[in-house]
Amino acid sequence: MILAIIIGCEIAFWVLLVLGLAFRYLWGKRRLSTVLLIAVPLLDLILLAAAVIDMRGGAVAGWHHGLAAAYLAYSIVFGHRTIRWADAKFAHRFAGGPEPWKPPAGGRARARYEWGVWVRILIAYGIACGLLFGLIWLVDDPSRTEALIQIMRDLSRVPVIAAIWPVSHTLFPKKVPSDSAA
Repeated sequence: MILAIIIGCEIAFWVLLVLGLAFRYLWGKRRLSTVLLIAVPLLDLILLAAAVIDMRGGAVAGWHHGLAAAYLAYSIVFGHRTIRWADAKFAHRFAGGPEPWKPPAGGRARARYEWGVWVRILIAYGIACGLLFGLIWLVDDPSRTEALIQIMRDLSRVPVIAAIWPVSHTLFPKKVPSDSAA
């Protein structure tokens, strides 16, 4: 059940996002666009409620509960950024908006950018662990929740692997051509 809800929430996220942006930029319905874009975070509440109901209903924790926690954490930390990114791309493509912002090409600015992304990934990992600990506490049955501890260990690989990018940009920064050389 949880896996189907995760997939449904992911599909609904993109449908609401595209419809919200289409109503805003293609059809000039700003108010309806705002309602659709505000509805996007409600998907997180649906997923959270489904996970809690599933576990409280006697389900044994599995990888799909970990995926739900990771999805929620990503959405909390990166959801607004993803919507802003899509909004800028859509406005540029369909409404003559300015060129969307791009991360710095190299140098210290790129390293700072990559460290910022990594910190967000670390925060998302912390939120996912907090959600999983919350499920463990809520269910209060170690025989049904022992998999959640393993999921936290597995998820810990994400920030470790993601650290490759900021470390590489810090140790081996790409040279950025100066404006005077152009």
